[in-house]
Amino acid sequence: MTNSNVLQENMVSEETCTLAAIDIGTNSIHMVIVEIDKTLPAFTIVSREKDTVRLGERDPKTGNLTEAAIARSLASLRRCKDLADSFNVEHIIAAATSATREAPNGLEFIWQVQEEIGITINLISGYEEARRIYLGVLSGMDFQENPHVIIDIGGGSTEIVLADAQEPRFLSSTKVGAVRLTNEFVTTDPIDEQELSYLRAYVRGMLERPIDEIKRKLKPGETPQVVGTSGTIETLVSIHAMQTLGELPSPLQGYQMSRKDLKDMVKKFVSLTYEERVNISGMSEKRAEIIVAGAVILLEAMTMLELENITICERALREGMIVDWMLTHGLIENRLSFQTAVRQRSVYKIARKYQADLGYGERVANFAVSLFEQLFGLFHDWGKAERELLWSAAILHNCGLYISHSSHHKHSYYLIRNAELLGFTEIEIETIANIARYHRKSTPKKKHDAYSKLPDNYRKRIKHLSAILRIAVALDRRQTGAIKELHCKYDKEYKKLHLHLIPSNPDDNCDLELWNLDYKKVVFEELYDIKIVATLESKAQS
Repeated sequence: MTNSNVLQENMVSEETCTLAAIDIGTNSIHMVIVEIDKTLPAFTIVSREKDTVRLGERDPKTGNLTEAAIARSLASLRRCKDLADSFNVEHIIAAATSATREAPNGLEFIWQVQEEIGITINLISGYEEARRIYLGVLSGMDFQENPHVIIDIGGGSTEIVLADAQEPRFLSSTKVGAVRLTNEFVTTDPIDEQELSYLRAYVRGMLERPIDEIKRKLKPGETPQVVGTSGTIETLVSIHAMQTLGELPSPLQGYQMSRKDLKDMVKKFVSLTYEERVNISGMSEKRAEIIVAGAVILLEAMTMLELENITICERALREGMIVDWMLTHGLIENRLSFQTAVRQRSVYKIARKYQADLGYGERVANFAVSLFEQLFGLFHDWGKAERELLWSAAILHNCGLYISHSSHHKHSYYLIRNAELLGFTEIEIETIANIARYHRKSTPKKKHDAYSKLPDNYRKRIKHLSAILRIAVALDRRQTGAIKELHCKYDKEYKKLHLHLIPSNPDDNCDLELWNLDYKKVVFEELYDIKIVATLESKAQS
């Protein structure tokens, strides 16, 4: 088997597989179990699980997830794991959103879940959450040729997306959620006029920027349709259906509600106590606590967008996680094929944003990937995922020059870490940022705060991949493409790695590249206890 074959994603040969997707939100933990038909490709939902855990009820002094909230969440995730095992699920994917993202002890919670339950949680950014919500909605609705505004009101944040069937035109995540705003603004029951006024004004202020951006992204003459997803909107639509039809439609998918009717519902909700809201048909006890804030968010968003109707979609983040998994495993190639390149496009977008030299970045990335593949099986056993992280870091490693040449590797870390890199989890972004940060100067050290907080296996990735990146950077020291290609040969007996370098110009002695390689190679040599010997030769000689 060749190295390139080994690096390919391992796929089971059966035509179907089972997958569980877990969404760890601010208000609830949801799991959906699906059977994926690889021949279509499509998935069928076979089971759902939901627990209201209120993970977003954080310590007011420290901002930490409370012990009680963590305990509720761990119990819920154990039930999810047991249910998944009972269905013989082959893969479990999990994502945590705003509550975990914002809590100082969020990563500790993630590691605790990994250690005690065996579920690996990916911490995703708000923008990545919005992208996956889009994928979930697109998997369940036919957009045809019309633009759609997707609104997803969670416990801690609201995602608003402008999209069509080809791509999301605008992604946003704003810190206005039903649990968050209830905790911050609602102390009276029923809510008094002053608190309601403050609540509405705050929501309008927070949503102003994303909604203005959506309006700018619309083409002349376009009127988007509004799609609502997730618990708050599903509850509002269910109550409306019960009051209008006398029963709950099954499925709820595609049910419409007008802004006028929503306005009437909000007017009623704000006049009722919690006990009175609980008695409304279709309202759960937990939802009754936060429905006023959630309904106000939706009403203000629709009013600011000047749109009159909203259509419910029962697919959202969980289903989007499944679609994203299918994309990354090569199961979707047609209608959603554009999404397979979302990571690459996002990396290039950030590189352009910070005015990185793309020609230089691509040359370094090509050298890094070439080294990665040639050294596979000799010095590392990393796979496709790590190769992509290395490539991304190589493209972006010099973006810190946008801030300053001095300590630009540290600036690169900061810019990458805080960039809107789509398609990556938070820990993958952290890994990319660290690989780029260590392309020069100091090697990774546990005294470095960001690096020290990572799990051992991620620190190992960073050590190995940043050592490769250092060599790749040296090979284009003048940033002119002086070295055309390289070939590796390892002499195991003498523990020497020979790098045969082919110059672009046979008359160029590439002195600066060779000098810089001597300087940069030390980290790699010490890591693997070898010596690197570089020789320059022409294409004919090689």
